[in-house]
Amino acid sequence: MSSPRVIISNKAVERVRAGHLWTYRSDILECDAAAGSIVSLLDKKGRFYGKAFYSSTSLIALRLLSRADEPIDRNFWLTRIEQAFQLRQRVVKDTEVYRLVHGEGDGMPSIIVDRYGGVLCLQTLSQGADQIKPLLKELLLDLLAPQSVVERNDSKVRELEGLPQQVSLLHGADPGEIVCYENDLRFYYQPVSGQKTGAFLDQRENRVCVRNLARGRALDCFCYAGSFAIQMAHSCDDVEALDISETALLAGRRNAQLNHLENIHFEKENVFDRLKLYVHLKKRFDTIVLDPPAFAKNRAHIESALRGYREINLRAMSLLNAGGVLVTCSCSQLIDETTFLNLLTQAAADAKRKVQVIQKRTQSQDHPFLLAMPETYYLKCLLLRILE
Repeated sequence: MSSPRVIISNKAVERVRAGHLWTYRSDILECDAAAGSIVSLLDKKGRFYGKAFYSSTSLIALRLLSRADEPIDRNFWLTRIEQAFQLRQRVVKDTEVYRLVHGEGDGMPSIIVDRYGGVLCLQTLSQGADQIKPLLKELLLDLLAPQSVVERNDSKVRELEGLPQQVSLLHGADPGEIVCYENDLRFYYQPVSGQKTGAFLDQRENRVCVRNLARGRALDCFCYAGSFAIQMAHSCDDVEALDISETALLAGRRNAQLNHLENIHFEKENVFDRLKLYVHLKKRFDTIVLDPPAFAKNRAHIESALRGYREINLRAMSLLNAGGVLVTCSCSQLIDETTFLNLLTQAAADAKRKVQVIQKRTQSQDHPFLLAMPETYYLKCLLLRILE
């Protein structure tokens, strides 16, 4: 059975040929396809350019699945999942929690699968992905034999697709709260109710790197459940962990207790206010981590986001002793690496500090991104050292 045909503009053709996976609604010239169907992409002369998920509501109308004229069937999806799993077998170690499928980065647009030990969390974030949810569950069961498969489709992105937000069990019993190893340390996870699919997994490798560099007196800002703080507690004298969420702090305290750590102090506080206070009090630290939530949710927020990033970095640089380490992150996809580096340069100048870049890091290797899709490269993590 042939796929419905969608005629795309020359601009869209160039994007597809360059390796980008998205075609916007404004670049569709002709379309007679059902919501969530798999369609063939053609130019005005009828030349074929690939097969894609079609969305009837999102501005991202097409998500490219293959540039070949091949069946998008059970074997296609099995091959893609197996390729993703093979990569994780090579790059993931010392952990029971990781991202198994990273959407566009693994050639499976709008499909996310996270693993927490024997539990898999599945997200289908487009109309097309949602239609193959039963098949994805079947393939995951065949390949990995998990104890439970949880549907974590409570992301707001689904609203853009006209899809409901929902959480359900697709297989097995409700896992409730579980304990898994991440980087050889134990943490509590709630696959059904936790943030994202249960945790923020993209910083996993960065946390190990920070543990190796951290020393002395440490400050973990926007600490959430304490993942950075708990790593640093193994190499620092004491760690102060700040977050505005009491729920997050409770999780952090429990994780610290689970690992028998007594040198972390969790405190509810607005990070901007606390950093300002500490500058006034002339407090000093040897290691500071800034891992805030995305300040720029959309383009209208970019300017305010840049001011926010600049403020917290300026104050953190002011609080560090000479030789101290600043770990500063941005998960705002709309703030690119060059822009982030420029604002850090400005912050260093304003703080009158000489700053050395030790490493530039990004999301963990189980969150691969595509060269042709800058949208898939979102996490910037800079390890800086204050020279004077």
